[in-house]
Amino acid sequence: MKFIALLRGINVSGKNKVPMAELRAHIAELGWADVQTYIQSGNVVFRAKGAAGVHESDLEALIARKFGLSIPVIVRRAADWPAYVGGNPFPVAAEQEPNRLMLCLSKAKPRLDAAETLREKARDGESLKLVGDALWIHYAAGAGATKLSPALLDRLVGSTVTGRNWRTVQKLQEMLAE
Repeated sequence: MKFIALLRGINVSGKNKVPMAELRAHIAELGWADVQTYIQSGNVVFRAKGAAGVHESDLEALIARKFGLSIPVIVRRAADWPAYVGGNPFPVAAEQEPNRLMLCLSKAKPRLDAAETLREKARDGESLKLVGDALWIHYAAGAGATKLSPALLDRLVGSTVTGRNWRTVQKLQEMLAE
């Protein structure tokens, strides 16, 4: 079965360095096949048997062992990815500002009130919608000055969250189709 692993907060501003070529080489120890990565922000497409949650734990342990880093990993089945792409509630933003539209996924299902609580913190035209287990955020003025920090997202969603912009979401969809 195909999966996507999303690593949170790596290779950002010179911190939490995890070279993708080295990561791919180490992943072989997990017995995963057809491992591909996309850009340096930690997107891994692979084939493996087992459950997504097990793969999260296995990859987190591997990163801790090989790189000495505690990096949260969120894994989704490839079969679930088309629903994320199709569930995008901001099609105009996707077309006009793909780098300002984020798909945010969390380890556990988001709290039911997460989007509404986060909307109260939003500013500068930020829009949020919860679609299934995906939190979508359109940063109309860009994400650089947002008050919707990773720590705030984690706290209000109820578990670790990582986001990918619309271009990356689409590229991962392409990789899954290969």
